[in-house]
Amino acid sequence: MRYEPLTALHIGEIKMMWNEVWGDRFPMRERILEQNMLEDPNLLRSGAWAARDEATGQLAGYVAAKMWQDDVAEVSYSASLGWIHMLLVAPAYRERGVGSRLLLMAEKALREQGVKEIQLGKDLHRRVFPGVPEPDLETVAWLERRGYTRESHVVDLYRYFQEDLAAFPEVEGVSFRMLQDEEASTFNRFMQRCFPQWLYQTLAYWQQGGSGREFVVAEKDGEIIGFCRINDAQVPLLAQNVYWAPLFPGELGGIGPLGIDETYRGHGYGLAIVQAAVHYLHARGIRHMVIDTTPYVDFYGKLGFKTWRSYVAFCKRERI
Repeated sequence: MRYEPLTALHIGEIKMMWNEVWGDRFPMRERILEQNMLEDPNLLRSGAWAARDEATGQLAGYVAAKMWQDDVAEVSYSASLGWIHMLLVAPAYRERGVGSRLLLMAEKALREQGVKEIQLGKDLHRRVFPGVPEPDLETVAWLERRGYTRESHVVDLYRYFQEDLAAFPEVEGVSFRMLQDEEASTFNRFMQRCFPQWLYQTLAYWQQGGSGREFVVAEKDGEIIGFCRINDAQVPLLAQNVYWAPLFPGELGGIGPLGIDETYRGHGYGLAIVQAAVHYLHARGIRHMVIDTTPYVDFYGKLGFKTWRSYVAFCKRERI
């Protein structure tokens, strides 16, 4: 087995291997692989490898590790935190030590950079999965034998909307509308103040050419008090809630993340802004909608969304 640094030349092979394994549930596209690995400034090149069978020339597996490396003045993440973006081995090469070798190579690269905590998936907005897709008991057992422990449990939710047009919410004193391009600075300040955990992906959105059409905002007394992200096929950077669009006969729309300024919580504005998001997607002709990576099944269930996919997050911490 030969282990090669991961490059753009591997993308087509990775897509083929991925779709042989997961294509019926998670159909991969080259655009997702490129944006989430090669175009991510946080990809750790020394921790990104492909395994190739020297006898047949076939790709046997790959791994990609990440850590915070981007140069964004307003955002920073701990240098002790790293991610295994993805580890996948072709079925024909499993139980032959390929996966173990790839994982060890990625972990070694992260440790050499001072990383003390490694998360599987969850690598900010350019991730594929927020954890291990369920049910996959073999992978869970394999990871636990290598020192990884279970953390949070999240789900993706789905609903098909049959109505002619989803109702627009009416809330006294609060209005809902689409964000405008010229409001970028104002919106960034709102995110930095109220939702700093999503500031990085917001800044990246504008950098990728976003125009505001992917954000619904809640406004009260002329001030933005909440937001809800929406996605469709025209989004500048494909988001997790529209990754698996090829599974659906019509266009897929995505909802989330979202949030209401804590000063204004407890008045139903959160559910209302989701209703507004559904309305705007529906107005674009979208009937299939996904909300990804959430534990709030009951909350979104009030609007008819049901669990579609589920994941378990794993983490490995170095003993200090």
